Amino acid sequence: MTDLTADEARRIILRAQGLLGADARRGGVHDMLRRLGAVQLDTISVLARSHELVAYARLGAVGRDTVERAYWHDPAQSFEYWCHAACILPVEHWSLYAFRRRAYRERRYRWHEVPDHVDKLLEQVRASGPVTTADVGGARAARNGEPGAGEWWDWSDSKIGLEWLLDIGELVCTRRVGWRRVYDLAERVVPADLLAEDLSDEECVIRLARIAGRALGVATRGDLIDFLRLKGRFAAILDEALLSGAAGLVPVTVSGWPARPRANGSASRATPARSATAGSSGGTITAATATGMPQGATTASAGATLTGGAATATAGATLTGGVATATADATLTGGAATSGAGVAGGFGGAFAVPATAAFRAAAASANAWADPAALEAEPRGRHRTTLVSPFDSLIWHRGRTERVFGFAYQLELYVPRHKRVHGYFTMPVLAGGRLIGRVDPARDGTTLVARQLSLEPGLTAARWADALRDALWEAAGWVGCDAVRVERADPGLAAHLEAGVR
Repeated sequence: MTDLTADEARRIILRAQGLLGADARRGGVHDMLRRLGAVQLDTISVLARSHELVAYARLGAVGRDTVERAYWHDPAQSFEYWCHAACILPVEHWSLYAFRRRAYRERRYRWHEVPDHVDKLLEQVRASGPVTTADVGGARAARNGEPGAGEWWDWSDSKIGLEWLLDIGELVCTRRVGWRRVYDLAERVVPADLLAEDLSDEECVIRLARIAGRALGVATRGDLIDFLRLKGRFAAILDEALLSGAAGLVPVTVSGWPARPRANGSASRATPARSATAGSSGGTITAATATGMPQGATTASAGATLTGGAATATAGATLTGGVATATADATLTGGAATSGAGVAGGFGGAFAVPATAAFRAAAASANAWADPAALEAEPRGRHRTTLVSPFDSLIWHRGRTERVFGFAYQLELYVPRHKRVHGYFTMPVLAGGRLIGRVDPARDGTTLVARQLSLEPGLTAARWADALRDALWEAAGWVGCDAVRVERADPGLAAHLEAGVR
């Protein structure tokens, strides 16, 4: 099993996220999206919308029109769907989200009751072509008899119906007009080979786990769950895939990261999930989910055989029947693993397939998982200096952000103004592979305004003020500003900024 220092893990993560090294800029926005696996969408626009900021952080001052065309193009290069949140996803990942489309269809409920006339909406799109909400009466519900007078969250039946049809895969959004989704039939837009691919829930989750692991570089089980927003039986499938090696990720130990929770004999309740075939050699595994390690949990030593209950496997153990193994940052169960995956120690190692028991033993003691390819060579190259969107996958899991960067982050959009500490839309500043500070940006004509600017505790202005200044000026140029004004800064920082910021 590979042992990583916290700094090594951080550099692997930055390279995987396209923020370290020249390779990240190759292939432009298309390759960036495929590297990240998902780019989150959000309606808020301060300097730019988040999906534009994500591309800017990695590629520099790419034209915003270029970014938009790369995401939404004809023929479709990407589509919008639910991953970590509402995201832009590579169109070739369409079939991987079949598990979620099926789950929505089975539930027949979104945030609202599905209206009765949803079939008529589908037939309208089939007959007349792509539509926006404006074509079907608007997105907002009526209020006091006035159409479209409801609040933004109070959707009209037509909007609910269109979104439901998108959730279940009858409709798809591959482009926007302004900021409005354009809904079209999936069969007209998604390539036929992807529409024909019929993957099981297990195949979907396993393949998405590989994508998430590649995008994150090094991740705990909780990081992977958060990336894909899995729960219940889907989370159990992920657990099984990790423990069996079917996910294609290898167990690692990162110094300074929390250890995998150990069994303590406390009572918990397990809920069986359906059997899953992991997809690797001999990889049939039976799932059980749990809120913690069940009472009487034990550790299996070499040669031991356990049936039922919970166990942490060591070399030679044979485990069957809902075996629970707690992973890095949550005590959830996984099934008994029956197939292995490659693992090796250190950068530059060759990844051979080990004995199944050895893989299980490594998995039992690891506190994280890594993309094997990310361990083959030490990350090298130039670090990006940039502002980072609050919805960037580098930082969208706040617990991971603090674990990797020592950076406690809260977006204060919905905090009352008088209670905000750092500002309305505070963006972290990345430099030298660290999150060094925060800026609350705004625009005033052609001036980028830093309403509040600060360095992280322990960092000196003498060392880091230039990086802050560079990040502000580069962002200003990208959004068409020709001046930067700092309204409020830490006392020790203000003097160092005066030379290049007014």
